[in-house]
Amino acid sequence: MKKSLIALAVLAASGVAMAQSSVTLYGVADLGLVKSSGVSAQMTGNGVMNNGSSRLGVRGVEDLGGGLKASFNFEQGINGESGATDAATFQRAANLALSGGFGRFQMGRTLNPSFFGVAAWELTGTANYSAVGTQFGYTGQGPRTNSLFQYTTPNMGGFSGTLGYIMKPDNGGNAKYDLNVIYRQGPLAAALSYNKTNTMKGNMALGASYDFGMAKVAASIQNNGGPSKGFTIGATVPVGPVALTLDIARENGTGMKNTDFLVEAKYALSKRTFAYAAYYKDGDNNGALPGGYNTGAKNHLGLGVRHNF
Repeated sequence: MKKSLIALAVLAASGVAMAQSSVTLYGVADLGLVKSSGVSAQMTGNGVMNNGSSRLGVRGVEDLGGGLKASFNFEQGINGESGATDAATFQRAANLALSGGFGRFQMGRTLNPSFFGVAAWELTGTANYSAVGTQFGYTGQGPRTNSLFQYTTPNMGGFSGTLGYIMKPDNGGNAKYDLNVIYRQGPLAAALSYNKTNTMKGNMALGASYDFGMAKVAASIQNNGGPSKGFTIGATVPVGPVALTLDIARENGTGMKNTDFLVEAKYALSKRTFAYAAYYKDGDNNGALPGGYNTGAKNHLGLGVRHNF
């Protein structure tokens, strides 16, 4: 009888522990059709004219008590066109975090703080064909970094900030700082993004968006740590069930003027699925020399469907 009572107590305790933990499988499936200048029309998966890259991920959280939580995230890129996966198994995310009333501390491979600063106001939801991302590289360093230690403050009246650091041995002997300061309150979102390594000048992006209801407008100034400076400006307008976005990203460098241009239309099929069409014109970033396009061609037209699960 005593053994039965002990077994029941252990089982009950185990049930409580399991109730305090959760693991979620999630992902994105995105496929479409693309026609680029000089290239025949073809299917596209994880290309420049996909809204997003297909992926499969798993994330979990455990309540440790006292307001403290442990969480993890591992995410694998998958090409829906061929089924191929990224060379690194969890190239998109591989990290561990602790969070509570003090904020959130995270370490591992993850999206950079400067990326999240740009994402706070960028109009396409950081689509693969984002004019801001393609032209300025999400504050000059791309979206992700390995071996990143980062701390995010609690939300304080709409303000939050994240400071990231990569140690010298983890970044080829070149330590890196990466940060953002974000304000979100009502229709306004604004953010400062900044990153710097020991041997390079800092990269900066300062942007904001405001939702007027009839239109959402966004603009930014960019300075990628050298002769490359510029700005972005754009708007999203709802037209019935369709959201139309126009975005322009202008870069001024030494002896070079480079303008990227994007028109995007999205149509929601459900809360998790939408169809999209986009036209992207890539400015020549190499002084009008052949092969000077970040995306490999001057003009791109894409049609696709994205499903989030």
